[in-house]
Amino acid sequence: MPNHRPITGRLVIATHNSGKLAEMRELLAPYGIEAVSAGELNLPEPDETGTTFAANARIKAAAAANATGLPAFADDSGLCVDALDGQPGIYSARWAGPSKDFMAAMAQIERLLQERGATEPAQRKAHFVSALCVAWPDGHIEEVEERVNGTMVWPPRGDAGFGYDPAFLPDGHTRTFGEMTSVEKHGLPPLGLGLSHRAKAFVKLAEICLGR
Repeated sequence: MPNHRPITGRLVIATHNSGKLAEMRELLAPYGIEAVSAGELNLPEPDETGTTFAANARIKAAAAANATGLPAFADDSGLCVDALDGQPGIYSARWAGPSKDFMAAMAQIERLLQERGATEPAQRKAHFVSALCVAWPDGHIEEVEERVNGTMVWPPRGDAGFGYDPAFLPDGHTRTFGEMTSVEKHGLPPLGLGLSHRAKAFVKLAEICLGR
């Protein structure tokens, strides 16, 4: 059996993304974990040179743990569109450019889907991936990965969430992530369904690191 390590005390959330930070803090709140973000600590953002979500999550978590001497929690996530051969994938944030213009990124995806004749829902399948990693200063790592399947819609719907949420309709639902409240999207039982990729991954991580 793996020798899992529990998360205790103070934790660094290794992100400068306000949307991710809000979700991760909400997920951690019931466990009484004191969390401070990499942005609040003015930590530099490491170069994400990995070729997978898991590798990039590991890079971010390890960099924050080494810089602070505290355990660090990182997420690397993105949108993979089947008809676009899995793009934008690990480059999801980069497609939005330095100005984080996700409306432009969603429009680019739609343009590419139209060019490939992907007009029917069955041709517009996609999934979000979330890789979570907790790294300790001594090099110990805990990591998990999950996904949620859905369909790309156009035009985008809703102004909740962040990133590509308004263009993603999760399977079995009639509203996009952009139309859901934070509790609906990533709230854990009993309040929510743990629907999002990040919530699903967090449930896995909680089982091995947070005693639930």
